[in-house]
Amino acid sequence: MHNDPKNRREFLKACAAAGAAGVWVLLIPRPGAAQRVHHIDPSLQVPDWMDHYYAYVIDLNKCIGCGNCVRACKRENKVHEKFFRTWVERYQITDEDHVYVESPNGGHDGFSGNVAHGKVTRSFFVPKMCNHCRNTPCTQVCPVHASYQTPEGVILVDKKRCIGCAYCVQACPYGSRFIDPRTHTADKCTWCYHRITKGLLPACVTVCPTNTRRFGDLKDEDDQIRELIHNARSSVLKPDLNTEPFCFYIGFDRAIR
Repeated sequence: MHNDPKNRREFLKACAAAGAAGVWVLLIPRPGAAQRVHHIDPSLQVPDWMDHYYAYVIDLNKCIGCGNCVRACKRENKVHEKFFRTWVERYQITDEDHVYVESPNGGHDGFSGNVAHGKVTRSFFVPKMCNHCRNTPCTQVCPVHASYQTPEGVILVDKKRCIGCAYCVQACPYGSRFIDPRTHTADKCTWCYHRITKGLLPACVTVCPTNTRRFGDLKDEDDQIRELIHNARSSVLKPDLNTEPFCFYIGFDRAIR
């Protein structure tokens, strides 16, 4: 029966696995004028009592879709082979304004050939991951408080508390969570919390050959990431949801979903 709790859990886990596998090709309509790009409030106020508050910047003008970031994340965090904590999508837009999106194997092995039907007039890559939102829905729906936010603004999962219900997987509007089949608990990007708390950069940032990925501390007045967010007309994914993401994009395109 559809109302059986056990069947519901299995259904949610199946949906989570399908959504996080990272292999897809989508054809979506070209957004109209109503799909405007929102820019960031330059104040980016964080409480004074916090010692650190981290943010991530992705410059879409620089990404070449090499997949180094995906491979580094897999190695560093021992991510299950069928899932991704970070992945790269390729957008191809035709002369008829059709938008094709693909992410073969999460972009792990790069990209080749065209998937678009028609003349491609624009093509670009979009790295994605957990957006570490300030107003995050994943922590709000967790029935056992396994998903939580650290004082530095990083969203984590307490694997000892997590019961694998997948509510957070369904609640995340960015598709960044999955249920790890090895532990039966929720998993996602942590910005390599084990590294950044030691003063190191996330693994994906260290291997990017074009400086596409940037990570920094908004509480540090000398950190260059503050200038990038304030002055480079940065945008966020799905701003109308008011989740207040702290993953910012430079060179944002209206076609991105």
